[in-house]
Amino acid sequence: MTERQSCVVIGSNSFSGACFVDHLLQQGYDVFGSSRSAEPHDAFLPYKWPSRPGKFSFHQCDLNDDLGGLMALVRQHKTPYVINFAAQSMVAESWQNPGDWFMTNAVSTVKLHDELRKCEFLKRYVHVSTPEVYGSCSGFVDESVSFNPSTPYAVSRAAGDMSLKTFHAAYDFPVVTTRAANVYGPGQQLYRIISRTILYILLGKRLQLHGGGVSRRSFIHMDDVSDATLKIMLHGKNGDTYHISTDEVVSIRQLVEMICRKLDVRFEDHAEIVGDRLGKDAAYQLDSTKLRTELNWKDNVTLDQGLDQCIEWVQHNFDALKNQPFDYIHKR
Repeated sequence: MTERQSCVVIGSNSFSGACFVDHLLQQGYDVFGSSRSAEPHDAFLPYKWPSRPGKFSFHQCDLNDDLGGLMALVRQHKTPYVINFAAQSMVAESWQNPGDWFMTNAVSTVKLHDELRKCEFLKRYVHVSTPEVYGSCSGFVDESVSFNPSTPYAVSRAAGDMSLKTFHAAYDFPVVTTRAANVYGPGQQLYRIISRTILYILLGKRLQLHGGGVSRRSFIHMDDVSDATLKIMLHGKNGDTYHISTDEVVSIRQLVEMICRKLDVRFEDHAEIVGDRLGKDAAYQLDSTKLRTELNWKDNVTLDQGLDQCIEWVQHNFDALKNQPFDYIHKR
């Protein structure tokens, strides 16, 4: 980077957003973060752990209720890059309040895009989407596969994604879209499977495995996702979508068994089988060939290495984490 650049990261309190903020700061970017809630405990904010060369400032701003404030931030600093991680992202809970998911992921997101397209200084808008829009897939799928969403969450995200296609076609809006496999790493919320499993084992609690944990997933470390996201931000082709994934696929049960072995406990003592969640996809596996060939990206952190990092993070922050909420708390 020849000159100091700036970015606005929407959803900077999210796991993916906070990790990407940290990655940008490592590269010397000045970052303006925005989320609807105040910053959580420092244990969930990787950009607060070490000292970084870039500068960061946080601005509490709700995409649904204060789009004007968010756009004022973008326009004041004329940031050439805007990266949007903000979304109502819980799949099972989207059945309970589907209107909230559509408001954030479709209506408010489209309003954001309509304002951003008027910013002549904007070089690139990075829209962080989800493979959930594809529904359950057989084998590895590339970016051309048709949408087949099976939950309110997935339908709401698909609506926002489809709207962006029209914005790019009609206005030449400089958007690139990313879809990553199951991201993980130190700092992830405690209702996610890896951090939850580690913490439950250390607390002597039993983990519920929905449907027996037979669903298969590709878990990718957030460091690799952040590296890919920056490459896509800088060098991706406008209007294109890029999959970020590994080729390593495991079932949820296999994942939990790996963690049990690392902590030297018996799977049977720390897991119980419960019914599956409504509309849960059996598998989605992303083909990341496009990202690897066009932008020369590769994943570097193996699942085995990443799990060791997560265990170390939970153990290091155990006193703080055991007093944090374990379950997802819905906010409109």
